[in-house]
Amino acid sequence: MNLSSADQVTRRARPHGLAHRSRPFGMFLRGFLKHPVMVGSVIPSSPILIDKMLKPVDWAKTRLFVEYGPGVGTFCRPILERLAPDAALIAIDTNPDFIAYLRDDIVDPRFQAVNGSAADVRQIVRDLGHESADYVLSGLPFSTLPAGVGPRIAAETAAVLRPGGAFLVYQFSPKVKTFLDPHFPRIDHGFEFWNIPPAQLYWAWKD
Repeated sequence: MNLSSADQVTRRARPHGLAHRSRPFGMFLRGFLKHPVMVGSVIPSSPILIDKMLKPVDWAKTRLFVEYGPGVGTFCRPILERLAPDAALIAIDTNPDFIAYLRDDIVDPRFQAVNGSAADVRQIVRDLGHESADYVLSGLPFSTLPAGVGPRIAAETAAVLRPGGAFLVYQFSPKVKTFLDPHFPRIDHGFEFWNIPPAQLYWAWKD
């Protein structure tokens, strides 16, 4: 079967069956237990939440998509399926275990996994040869991040986005809006009940 270049995400050969299917969840659970402050939930996001969160993205005009806290790649794969052949996805995570897993599991020339902090997004984007991002996605739990980190991430994200770009945020607490308000003049809000736990969705636009 032939796949278009925009849809194809090449993966290394790996075992099938229950053992492999349980590997991402086991990795996600271990990451949550080791770094509960940096991982928003013990359960990866549902397909319904993923589709709803990504629906406003203008994929035809997207050249750089950035994700904070990709975990085991729950969003990475759907993003790559939608991303144009000449676009790029940068995934940033402070957990080296997640980054090593993603580098091993997702082999796609458009994808780069970076072990670093979302607070350094502008430097990371520049270091990888880009001037700005079209969209940034985050599931980081802003309300439990160390003091000062949440405001810095919000400010750096607003700075790295191009005009017309957006910061896409899914959270389990509405407190994140207090971090977004100072930097984004227009914030759309939604709610996804069919997720565990139910999630608050925000699309903060850099008009």
